[in-house]
Amino acid sequence: MDNPIDPKEKRRRVMARSVKLGHCVCDPRKPCPCPLFREKNVCTCAGEKVPLDEPRVPVRLTEYVRHAGCASKVGQKDLDEVLKGLPAVSDPRLLVGTATADDAGVFRLTPELTVVQTVDVFTPGVDDPYIFGRVAAANSLSDVYAMGGRPVTALSIIGFPIERLPSAVMTDILRGGMAGLAEAGTILLGGHSINDEEVKFGFAVTGVVKAADLVTNAGARPGDVLVLTKPLGTGIVSLASQVGRASAESVEAMTASMVALNRAAAEVMVRHGATACTDVTGFGLMGHLAQMAIQSRVTAEVWADDLPLFPGVLGYIRQGIFSGANERNAEFSAARADFESGVGEETQAVLYDAQTSGGLLIAFPAERAEKALAEMREAGVSHAACVGRVIGRSKGRIRVVASRPGGNSAKTMSDSPKDDGPVRTIREEEMPEKDAPRDEKCCAEGSGTTDQALDMFQDFMGSALRPGAVDVVTKELIAVALSLAVHCVPCAKIHLRKAREIGIGESELEEAAALATAFSGCRAMMLWNELKSETVFPCP
Repeated sequence: MDNPIDPKEKRRRVMARSVKLGHCVCDPRKPCPCPLFREKNVCTCAGEKVPLDEPRVPVRLTEYVRHAGCASKVGQKDLDEVLKGLPAVSDPRLLVGTATADDAGVFRLTPELTVVQTVDVFTPGVDDPYIFGRVAAANSLSDVYAMGGRPVTALSIIGFPIERLPSAVMTDILRGGMAGLAEAGTILLGGHSINDEEVKFGFAVTGVVKAADLVTNAGARPGDVLVLTKPLGTGIVSLASQVGRASAESVEAMTASMVALNRAAAEVMVRHGATACTDVTGFGLMGHLAQMAIQSRVTAEVWADDLPLFPGVLGYIRQGIFSGANERNAEFSAARADFESGVGEETQAVLYDAQTSGGLLIAFPAERAEKALAEMREAGVSHAACVGRVIGRSKGRIRVVASRPGGNSAKTMSDSPKDDGPVRTIREEEMPEKDAPRDEKCCAEGSGTTDQALDMFQDFMGSALRPGAVDVVTKELIAVALSLAVHCVPCAKIHLRKAREIGIGESELEEAAALATAFSGCRAMMLWNELKSETVFPCP
């Protein structure tokens, strides 16, 4: 039998290497002896741990992070710049990828099986380890629900300061996560752990979805009603809790909301034919709605007085309690927003607040919204509320007004925004599609007029081009072939550019052009030869 290693000898050997090197061998940023060794006489490089004080004091997880919850994520503007530098992914089986900044990816494995995949990891916004695990599970599952899918399996990812916190805390986090998955009927297959200075936790989730049930962020239409299924303000309440200013009522309401699954809301969404959906998390309501507006090419209107908020949120904002994530979120979405003069800074702080395990933001056809909302409330989604509407076509705009046009505000929480001070108005010239150059607009997108028939045709074309039983790559190739065949120059230009943006290659486009020529003759071939060098493969 091997002799056990003497802990003192192990410490001597490890520290001797560090002293000789001039740096700690576990963390080259530190000298040896390190401050922890000088203070506690503990060498974590040798496997020693900081002794816990007795009796054991409950760990407050938020003391071990800089930014709580989804406020820890990379800002939307920075992330957008990073993603622009990545190559496009092209595969006919890819129904939803990174090109549309949706909540999850959608991939067709077989004609009968389509999978939804997502990953979400963040720092704790609550102190209790078990509750944090539950929140992380609900947050990760939400991306699958937002696509109309059903989560089936998950892998856990955890970063944990194992030398500074008891291993029992990590166990409690994982137990909480497993409980959240179990509630959703999702199986944990395994996971990965990292010895990290900050606590971080989340899941990679795989779900399934029927093609007919798939909901993306790109299908909102003029006339749709916007429904939000959970209150806003998790980032604000989390920060207030970190600095010791949050009331028990605020924390309790926030916690109950964050651990609640979005499953019931998603099931109602699918039953009532929602046109678009996104879950509201780290980029705030404005950031996620901005992506929906951009991808759907619409202008959305938000009714400030109808926004559901957690208790005390406006009071915390008046004390200046909202995180730097607000500024990062505003960097992306403020340029697309117009605030009515009656909308104050407090409302803007709520709209940009980074949410953790937030609600679904769903666009319903107006005639279905009321019944869908009633069913959600019957299913326990008690704070679901109509918070706005889609008012027209554009390149992606948001208009925030103080109250619902015509009155009849339907407040669902006691704390509704009011204009109590100066207003910081952020404006940018409206960019409707009708102002685009003539050759920049596809006739399939309608005339831009208010004529009802043309608007209905425009909505039909938007639905036809969304991914469904046929993936987005195949639909774009069909659109290229048809626009060449009917000799529509604006259509051909815009669909050729879109094809290149989503990674369709030259050989695939050549085949689409050949099909167009086969069915319509030399006019299609001549148009293709004219446009491919100008729009698709320009000379360097």
